[in-house]
Amino acid sequence: MASNIAEGRGRLNRGEFRQFLGIALGSIFEVKTQLIVARKLEMGKQAELDEAASLSEEVSKMLTSLIHTLESKV
Repeated sequence: MASNIAEGRGRLNRGEFRQFLGIALGSIFEVKTQLIVARKLEMGKQAELDEAASLSEEVSKMLTSLIHTLESKV
């Protein structure tokens, strides 16, 4: 996810940056899905899974906000 953001930032225009932020957001949703699967399979400590889920939710909100900010400036 971080690499997608960095790559997008290095692109030539805002539209490409926005596209890579969308890819990063998709990656966050993949992580959220993997955390759900890990929880159902009882893989890992519950507290650590909860913390990871909370952090992934926070990052997805931040990315969504940044995407909306870029879209409003177009």
